Amino acid sequence: MDKKTVKDIDIKGKRIIMRVDFNVPMDKGVVTDDKRIKAALPTIKYCIEQGASVLLMSHLGRPKGGPDAEFSLKAASEVLAGHLGKPVIMAPDCVGLEVEKIAANLKPGDVVMLENTRFYPGEEKNDLDLAKKMAALADIYVDDAFGSAHRAHSSTEGITHFMDTCVSGFLMEQELEYLGRAVSKPEHPYIAILGGAKISDKILVVETLLSKCDKLIIGGGMANTFLAAKGVQMQDSLVEEASIETAKTILAKSGDKLVLPVDANIADAFSADANSKIVDINSIPAGWRMLDVGPKTLELYKTTLAGSKLIVWNGPVGVFEFPKFAEGTFGLAKLLAESGAITVIGGGDSASAVKKAGLAKAMTHVSTGGGASLEFLEGKELPGVAALDNK
Repeated sequence: MDKKTVKDIDIKGKRIIMRVDFNVPMDKGVVTDDKRIKAALPTIKYCIEQGASVLLMSHLGRPKGGPDAEFSLKAASEVLAGHLGKPVIMAPDCVGLEVEKIAANLKPGDVVMLENTRFYPGEEKNDLDLAKKMAALADIYVDDAFGSAHRAHSSTEGITHFMDTCVSGFLMEQELEYLGRAVSKPEHPYIAILGGAKISDKILVVETLLSKCDKLIIGGGMANTFLAAKGVQMQDSLVEEASIETAKTILAKSGDKLVLPVDANIADAFSADANSKIVDINSIPAGWRMLDVGPKTLELYKTTLAGSKLIVWNGPVGVFEFPKFAEGTFGLAKLLAESGAITVIGGGDSASAVKKAGLAKAMTHVSTGGGASLEFLEGKELPGVAALDNK
């Protein structure tokens, strides 16, 4: 972690504009999961305790080109106020005269929630005029939104061009520390696990991980394509025909590093209540599809993970949304929890899976950014991180 954090600077009496990731699930105007709000609390509380005032900014959803009450951050601000035990001022906008007046009158310890940055189409285009208006609201920029760090937007990268001090929050620091271990100095044995549906989204990360890890476990729909490339009849399973040649190339280069399923929990339809049975990977009958790994594969995972020092997991190994086909993913989560290794979970579906399995607290680190963690593991520089001040 070679970036300055909020602890490296004096913030007493300063106005801080902090990018957080409050892109939370909502249902009829109610926040249904406040994990991302809770994740930002340590940095917000620290700033208040140090005598700073804080303006928070975030996006929420994908509003179409302008303000839309459905995507207001008001509900998130109310949840935050509950966690802080103090009022949070809800601003009517994220820039403009009214917001400038609110900012100018802030006292130490005050917290403001700015309205959804994506109410401005310029946000996602990294509009520098918009970024300049955001920067004018405060003295210091703090980025605690790892989940948005892979995007060069006005509130994540553009704003840093107009502020003298740009540092990371504690959540960002934690993300970079644990994911950084997997990229720069992994402890060995290092086992990586990749799941999810498509190879095409993850070719770069497969190649990067193969160059660093000792074993790479492949599950989920991705495994189907690798198995098909080995000549296994996958029948009605999801297979990316266009990626079979790529899979063959990767298989040829990987030696014995790749670990693929040896049995499958198959279904006669893609549905939660489909008929299912466990078969050897070479015995999938016509009209059936693989929706999860089988018990022999879980045993193989157990052997592979034994004695590992670092495990990084991104993507489920089955259709865990269907209870009948969740045993592979939940079983794998249990193996990680019991491994004794440093366990780093990439965000997105993997984070949902360990939470659903009731094992999130047993992991060393569960990332808050699915896309960002994947790009980081690919070895890409994240614009929102690159823009922060170096130590």
